[in-house]
Amino acid sequence: MVEEIWSTLVHEFSDVPDLSTITRITVRLIIAAVLGGILGYERERKGRSAGLRTHMLVAVGAALFVLGPLQSGMQIGDLSRVLQGVVQGIGFLGAGAIIVRSAQREVEGLTTAANIWTTAGIGVIAGLGLELTAVLSTAIVLVILAVIPHVLPDQSKPDAETNGSGPR
Repeated sequence: MVEEIWSTLVHEFSDVPDLSTITRITVRLIIAAVLGGILGYERERKGRSAGLRTHMLVAVGAALFVLGPLQSGMQIGDLSRVLQGVVQGIGFLGAGAIIVRSAQREVEGLTTAANIWTTAGIGVIAGLGLELTAVLSTAIVLVILAVIPHVLPDQSKPDAETNGSGPR
């Protein structure tokens, strides 16, 4: 009986067959966490509700939704359904960051919601093993978040996320 339990436990934890696979999974998850953290830190510095931890969790979660099916042998064509679910689920999470203030005719949180959505995309890319693409995407997002507010004329309060037209 003890041997059967031990055998079952060994089988259950055999999803990572070798050191190479463990290293690959670890690198992909760490890349997702770090890149999500960079984007989250930028949002947190600006006082937005979805900050460092949220973005790290979104990126790692998205990477996991890709890594799991790939490890289990799912074909890339079938993985598209998983990706559709991730994109849709993150859309709901982002929707929670959007606040409509009808009295002031303002919408807040659109940039944060878009950033969460983009962070999930970066997590997916990292989970697929496209690390350089994930790093380049993160750099582009940071440029968008840091440079665009200085290029656009100030149409509202500083660094506001209002009605989709003000600085981000």
